[in-house]
Amino acid sequence: MIVQACINGARPRDFHPKLPLTAQAMASDAAACVAAGATELHIHPRGTDGRESLGAIDDTVLAVRRACPGTLIGVSTGAWIENDEERTRTAIGAWRELPDYASVNLSEADAPTVMDLLRKRGVGIEAGLASVADAQRFVGLPGHNRVLRILIEIEEQDLSTAREVADGIHAVLERASVRRPILLHGMDATVWPFVALAHQGRWSTRVGLEDGRQLPDGTTAADNAAIVAAAMAIFRVAPVS
Repeated sequence: MIVQACINGARPRDFHPKLPLTAQAMASDAAACVAAGATELHIHPRGTDGRESLGAIDDTVLAVRRACPGTLIGVSTGAWIENDEERTRTAIGAWRELPDYASVNLSEADAPTVMDLLRKRGVGIEAGLASVADAQRFVGLPGHNRVLRILIEIEEQDLSTAREVADGIHAVLERASVRRPILLHGMDATVWPFVALAHQGRWSTRVGLEDGRQLPDGTTAADNAAIVAAAMAIFRVAPVS
């Protein structure tokens, strides 16, 4: 069970005054998150224009790695970043400073090819499942058990609906006898209920400005480190058997 810090995602500049958008800002923010208890980092590097870019991976991963030696660093391969399958593949093939892992959304058409490319490059895979259909597609892939972990990421904002989707994904994995670590997280309204659910299920979770800017009491967090500290407070309590 770990708490991963997802420090920026695709959020716009005005989402939060402490949203880190440059390599150095991400490095400093990441170090603060690790100090607050985060075990791993998930980052979305940005180009000089402030937009997400797979071409910015090298400089950003290097800066974060220098600031957080020994901490696993992950990135996104979301199709929207380059908005072109060939550009996405080319960018991944050109990485020099390899992240430790990368998330791949099974809802995206090119996911199997991206996963194969990451394996060839020696990059771990977080298989992102946001629906039962994603889970069914995932378990149908050859070598689906050769991933670093399963990322159950729920975007539905109605909590009961979100729980149903998460339970449905887990049921598909159970029926297929998938035995990979699971990281469960929600978004915005469901962030903290899903942190609690992950803790109770002895799964990992993630928090940070990519997923939401509020603390458990509904107030706006000062920064990513404050969000991580709140999640760590939950995870330090032994789960009820």
